[in-house]
Amino acid sequence: MDTLPSLEPAVFHAALRAQFETFLDEHRSKMHDSLNGLTEEQARRSLVASKTTLLGLVKHATFVELVWFDEAITCRSRAEIGIPDTPDESFDLDDGDTVASIQLAYRRACEASRRATADLTLDDLTQGNRRGPLPLRWIYLHMLRELAQHCGHADIVREQILKP
Repeated sequence: MDTLPSLEPAVFHAALRAQFETFLDEHRSKMHDSLNGLTEEQARRSLVASKTTLLGLVKHATFVELVWFDEAITCRSRAEIGIPDTPDESFDLDDGDTVASIQLAYRRACEASRRATADLTLDDLTQGNRRGPLPLRWIYLHMLRELAQHCGHADIVREQILKP
C-alpha cells in the first residue's frame, strides 16, 4: 500500500475527516500487509472452525470496502459490482486466489473508496445501503470498527501461523 502518514501531533489537530481517513488508511495498510511474507499455503491455512484464513480476511475486507464505498454511495447492486450477496460468502476462496491477486484487489478497492468519497462531506447521505440513508460519517466509523476487528483477527492468525 502507499506510505501512510504517521499519527504525529499534526493529525491530532487535523480536521475530523482527515483524522478518519488517516485511521482508515492505517488499518487498511495493516490488513493488506498481514499477507506479506507468507506462502500461499500459510495464507490459506485455517486455524479456527470458521472460514477465517488470512487470505479470506483480506478478501472479506475487499468486500467490505465495496459494500460501504461502492454499493452505499453509487447505489449499484452487489451483483453489478461483482461481489457476493452475503458477508459469509466473501470469505470463500477460489482456486485462483493468491496473495498477490487478493492484495491487488484490496488495493484497488481502497483506491476506489477514496475516489468515491473525495467529493462528499461527512454529513452527506449515502443512499445505497440496505439499512437506508446513512451519512458518510457513520460509514467511516463503521469501517474503522470493522477493520479494527479484522486486523485483530489477522494479528492473531498470523502469530499462530508464524509461531516457532
